[in-house]
Amino acid sequence: VQLQASGGGLVLTGGSLRLSCAASGRTFSNYALGWFRQTPGKERDIVGFINRSGVTEYTDSVKGRFTISRDNAKNTVYLQMNSLKPDDTAVYHCAAKTGPGSYYPYDYPYWGQGTLVTVSS
Repeated sequence: VQLQASGGGLVLTGGSLRLSCAASGRTFSNYALGWFRQTPGKERDIVGFINRSGVTEYTDSVKGRFTISRDNAKNTVYLQMNSLKPDDTAVYHCAAKTGPGSYYPYDYPYWGQGTLVTVSS
């Protein structure tokens, strides 16, 4: 499956952004989709994931602020980010895997290119 992330940009603290990740090539509904983020010199960290069933899980730092959703008809997964903070500044990546979602990037064989989110204070 091929993934294409978009929607990044510059936003002020407290603002919102919605990232999209469009998939092609395989049956989208068969995959769990994860969002990860990475800053220079650091490892790629989980933001959250959504299972095939629509059940979501999030890392603690984004709970209550970020929401992952999917539209299987459009082969797209979304990351709605609200109440953004400077610490949320990162390159955001989407990823796909068969089976249940995972918190670990090495479990995902399919990755899109990243999209940069910059939160300015």
